[in-house]
Amino acid sequence: MKIKVLGSGCARCNQTEKLIRETVAEAGVDAEIEKVTEVMKIAQYGVFGTPAVVIDEEVKSVGKIPRKEEILAWIKEKSAA
Repeated sequence: MKIKVLGSGCARCNQTEKLIRETVAEAGVDAEIEKVTEVMKIAQYGVFGTPAVVIDEEVKSVGKIPRKEEILAWIKEKSAA
């Protein structure tokens, strides 16, 4: 599973990355987590608000810090597939 946190490096983006890392660790899931800060790469996802979360190339969240429950649901959904 590949998880990307899209954002410029602002406090909200950093908080989202931290929350993703914590949730993945707690769930015991094998995931590669990448921070994407380049504006052009972010725009390729059609995302114009950050932070954004992309799991296996599917945009899951834009413009907000997701709740831990949401992240866990996305991870479980992808793990089951």
